[in-house]
Amino acid sequence: MNIFRTMALMTGLTLVLLWAGNALGGKSGMTIALVLALGMNAFSYWFSDKLVLKMYRAQEATKADAPELHEMVRRLARKANLPMPRVYIINQPQPNAFATGRNPEHAAVAVTTGIMRILSVDELEGVIGHELAHVKHRDILIGTVAATIAGAITYLAHMAQWAMIFGGRDDDDGNPLVAIAMMIVAPIAAMLIQMAISRSREYAADAGGAKIAGNPLHLAGALKKLHSASHQIPMKAEPATAHMFIVNPLSGGGFAKLFSTHPPMEERVARLESMKRY
Repeated sequence: MNIFRTMALMTGLTLVLLWAGNALGGKSGMTIALVLALGMNAFSYWFSDKLVLKMYRAQEATKADAPELHEMVRRLARKANLPMPRVYIINQPQPNAFATGRNPEHAAVAVTTGIMRILSVDELEGVIGHELAHVKHRDILIGTVAATIAGAITYLAHMAQWAMIFGGRDDDDGNPLVAIAMMIVAPIAAMLIQMAISRSREYAADAGGAKIAGNPLHLAGALKKLHSASHQIPMKAEPATAHMFIVNPLSGGGFAKLFSTHPPMEERVARLESMKRY
């Protein structure tokens, strides 16, 4: 179901791009926007792991530095049929974790010092399983493709704004009212779909992580603790990287939930609690 939902959302995002292309920039504008977005996101795909680890001052932890954590990651990676990822520790009191890397061979798992303080061994295994599921599902690639299409739509909207200021499009076939509406609606629609894809991948990582760790209740218990602590302990996090963490390090409610990169915590916990042990 999660795979089907992701495919449907990606198809919807592509249709928004094609629809916006004709309304805002024509074929030539759509091509330019897509090339620019591909270039930016290709750079992000290849180098985002290094950038985000440096952003949060993550320190690589060797087996000598954190033997128990290292052995836990190694054992769960073997169980998931994955290569051993690099292990990083972030000196942050907020309990959280994320995975990054363009493929399983270049993956990294990062945990904060806060998460190692408040979770039990079983709960931490559930979290590590969740992050390894992201690696196994190649969610970095899926996120990059979604960001490429959404970025192209945003570029089209900006190009259309400048075209209207400096004389309009090259052809006169388009309805200017439709173009104006698309300048407003298309980027918002693209963002909403991109966020929905991110939420869908979180559900999939929860289910996959529960299978890797062996007991969905351990991950459910961890998520409850992390959700509560994330509201009590602030974290200086960049909004552009918030989707990477197992729980959103930024708080927001009401209308902001539409643009959330994470599903409602109550739904995540309920799904895990309804699963059987593996």
